[in-house]
Order: sequence, then C-alpha cells, then structure tokens
Amino acid sequence: MMDDQALLRYSRQIMLPEVDIEGQERLQSAHALIIGAGGLGSPAALYLAAAGVGRITIADADHVELSNLQRQIAHQQKSVGLNKALSAQASMQALNPHCEIVALDKHLEGDELGRLVASAYVVLDCTDRFSSRYAVNAASQKAGIPLISGAAIRFSGQLAVFDPRNAASPCYACLYPPDDSGDEALSCAESGVMAPLVGLIGCFQAVEAFKLLSGAGTAHQGLSTFDGLIGQWRHFQVPRDPACPVCAQFR
Repeated sequence: MMDDQALLRYSRQIMLPEVDIEGQERLQSAHALIIGAGGLGSPAALYLAAAGVGRITIADADHVELSNLQRQIAHQQKSVGLNKALSAQASMQALNPHCEIVALDKHLEGDELGRLVASAYVVLDCTDRFSSRYAVNAASQKAGIPLISGAAIRFSGQLAVFDPRNAASPCYACLYPPDDSGDEALSCAESGVMAPLVGLIGCFQAVEAFKLLSGAGTAHQGLSTFDGLIGQWRHFQVPRDPACPVCAQFR
C-alpha cells in the first residue's frame, strides 16, 4: 500500500483515469530490465524510476567516457571512468530512493541473460549492436516477455514493441533477418548522433514500458521511425514471419 508521501509523489499519474491507484500499484510491483545504460537507456531508466517502477535492473559493461556526456544524461562529469550501470544506478536512486535499482556491470549473455529476461515484466533493449539485439530478442521470445526495442543514429531513430504473448506480433528477427543485418550495427562513435534524438527514442521506450506495466492504453504496434532533420514520424505495419528462425520455434 502507498503511504501519503507516495500518493503525493505519484499524484499526477494517479489522477489519470487510465492509471489510477491500481495502475500505480502495478508499476510499484513490476520489474523492468534495461539492457544498456547509454543514450537510450539513460532517459528510459530515469523516467521509469521517476514513474515509480518498483524494481529496475540495468546492465552495461562499458565505462563512462567524456564523449558520452553529450547525450547519455544519466551520467555526469564526475561519472567519467565509472561503470555506466553503476553510474545510472546512482542517478536513478537520487531521483527516486523508493525504487529498488539493481546495477549489473557486465555484458549479459547465455543462461544469465535468459534468467534475467524471464524474471522481468518487460525488457528494454537499449543496446547498439545487432549481436546484442538478436540475443535479447531470442531470450524475450523464449521467456514470453514483451521487448521494447529502440535505436538511434545520426538524425534517425526507430522504435518497435515485440510482444510474444500476441500471436500476431513479429519479433526483432522478423523485422531484421540475421542474414540481412551484417555483423554489427552502426555505432554513434562511428557515425555520430544528435543528442536530443536518443532522448526522444529512449523516452518513447519508457512510454511503452509504462503502458505495459501499468495497464494503461494500448502497446505500440508495428515499427515507428523518426527523421530528426525534418521532424517527421512514419509508421509501418510489420507482419510476423511464419518462417522466422527465432519466434517460429516458440509459437
């Protein structure tokens, strides 16, 4: 049960009819897993902590560099040299000490990735490599846990929600077949990125996580892309591939 301080803290959400007390309590009892504490993971983590998600696990093996501070808002000048997950944990706890924040300073893979995904209510993929995205997607499909995938590079961003509980929902591999993707995605270090763009996409991921965890609204369908140079969103319907090498084996 929420005390008076919690009711005050979350009052602007509780007054929303789609959320109400019941939705806020669902947020407080939920567990979100955020993989990646960089440009996308930073705003997503901060907003989910501020919104009152009861338990958030955030994982990242990298350390904060000066060039990260242009866009990775969970980190500060004093964070340079620190592990990103631990740095983000400190920022999240400073924002909302009532959330349980678990920081994992390592790359998740194999059985450990599978166990953590299965323990979560929702997974946010905030990585920037195809190899990581495929691994997270496979673990999400196997465990039947919704996956919110974001990406941002240069002036372009995209978001998709893959929900294995929905028989019609595609998975990441339906959208990007492994044979067509190449070995790795472009990284910001190699191609550059506009600072507010990652915030926009990371916040979009947080919005979808909020809805899935609270029960408010309807989860995003298909693929949305954003062109930051002209300020235009485009939306695409993406069917599930019945021959997908990943999700077909779990449906």
